[in-house]
Amino acid sequence: MEALLTRLKNLGPGLLVTAAFIGPGTVTTATVTGGSTGYALLWALVVAIFATIVLQEMSARLGVVSREGLGEALRTTFDNPVFKVLAVVLVVAAIAVGNAAYEGGNITGAAIALETVGGSADTWALVVGVSAFALLASGAYKVIERTLVALVIVMSIVFLVTAIMVRPSLGDIAGGVLVPDIPAGELLTVTALVGTTVVPYNLFLHASSVQEKWSETVPTGQALAESRTDTTLSIILGGLITMAIVSTAAAAFFRSGTEVTSAAQMAEQLEPLLGATAKYFFAVGLLAAGLTSAITAPLAAAYATSGALGWGRDLSSWRFRSVWAVIVVVGTAYAYFGTNPVSLIVFAQVANGILLPAVAIFLLIVMNRSNLLGQYTNGPVTNTLGGVVVLLATGLGIYSILDVAGVLG
Repeated sequence: MEALLTRLKNLGPGLLVTAAFIGPGTVTTATVTGGSTGYALLWALVVAIFATIVLQEMSARLGVVSREGLGEALRTTFDNPVFKVLAVVLVVAAIAVGNAAYEGGNITGAAIALETVGGSADTWALVVGVSAFALLASGAYKVIERTLVALVIVMSIVFLVTAIMVRPSLGDIAGGVLVPDIPAGELLTVTALVGTTVVPYNLFLHASSVQEKWSETVPTGQALAESRTDTTLSIILGGLITMAIVSTAAAAFFRSGTEVTSAAQMAEQLEPLLGATAKYFFAVGLLAAGLTSAITAPLAAAYATSGALGWGRDLSSWRFRSVWAVIVVVGTAYAYFGTNPVSLIVFAQVANGILLPAVAIFLLIVMNRSNLLGQYTNGPVTNTLGGVVVLLATGLGIYSILDVAGVLG
């Protein structure tokens, strides 16, 4: 029991990753997926969880061993100045600008959840934006981490309990997990499910946050062991939350043929199952999802941008603060004025479609640098698994870019 409590106490950076990818977008995507395809695409989430664990473990190992963030390693790996500049521009554009666009969605999701208890969404958007700003302005990593861990626990309880109350078919869940199937016209849904789990900016967030959790005074072997446990358990928990949302929507809507167009609709439709408290119960989960992403998105952008530009990663640095501050302010403005940042979101989709395979390939290159990682470089098995993930990421990236461009109709 004592060993288990010690392991749970060491959870942290991995839960930040979970907090980052379980946002309003993930909740909505998972809800719509379950409502339209039932349990058929649960296997895609299993693949996404596996791919995320592979990439995030490498990212965490890079941070623990080299004491560098991914952005910093990016600058020191390329000798060719042209490639170095292109890499830095790609990271800053995709992470900073893309996260600013997504931040509006995160804050809007949290505001919609709070609107159920009264008040207007624009007022709540300001409250959420100011709350995220204040927490990040504290400059205290432990405070930020503990807040996010608490919110992840809240999300876990809400969405997992909701799934249990709806009583989804265990046989259908097993079939969806074990038997890969893509219903006609649902390849884009597969891409969306994987894309909401395997997030490029989380690789930057993870490599930097592990250094805050495990200082240089902690033996490397111990830090790596604790980090792997943290990464694996946290991402599996995040995957289970997403699977619970898909299963809940499948049980509630798929058999009845009810069309689900948003996560907010899910709360209303669940009233026959959960009673009058359904909308409040679901709102708590959506609020937690929105808040976690509203905090981690600007934090990840600050880590990535500061590392790529050589600014350092001090949470109290004015340059570091300026990055996350701009993203929070822009995201809050989008949410307050009800702006739909379509052009920025389209740009972010295209940029991230390019960024994910590019970052995954770069990560593989870095993780084989013996002058940086010594004995902790990738082995044959890890390289093979990483290669498979790179191929998956490349295929999905190309598909999402072609879809945004309208080539796929």
